[in-house]
Amino acid sequence: MRHIIALLIENEAGALSRVAGLFSARGYNIESLTVAPTEDPTLSRMTLVTTGSDEIIEQITKQLNKLIDVVKLIDLSESSHIERELMLVKARAVEGMREEIKRLADIFRGRVLDVTPSTYVVEITGEKAKLDAFLHAVGQDHIIEVVRSGVTGMLRGERGLRL
Repeated sequence: MRHIIALLIENEAGALSRVAGLFSARGYNIESLTVAPTEDPTLSRMTLVTTGSDEIIEQITKQLNKLIDVVKLIDLSESSHIERELMLVKARAVEGMREEIKRLADIFRGRVLDVTPSTYVVEITGEKAKLDAFLHAVGQDHIIEVVRSGVTGMLRGERGLRL
């Protein structure tokens, strides 16, 4: 099962390396990883996506909580949450595809960020399924490059990842 784990970690050199090392040492895969400072300059928020059985995820969370850099941790997948990912797609836009890509960007609520005589760069945000559907609609033959940010998310309602 897919899990989104959000952590508050100390904003210090090596903190990211220790978290990644924990996964690597145990043979667990990180599907996506985002890290950025919070409103508190001493803390960063890390969001990582991984897969595994409930037992594996429990083991991962226990090991993460033991790391000295980890201040607080929650599994967003256990509660109602919002998740988003940002994707930039550079696509060939020649002849009939120019209008088609603009139309698809509108349908998927994306924005055309860059236009050249032969390409468009489109920005799309949303859940993984939406981004994957856009790629499928454009078609592999027209895609030049894809850049994805990785998942970020937060709990719905009053609860949050705070000290």
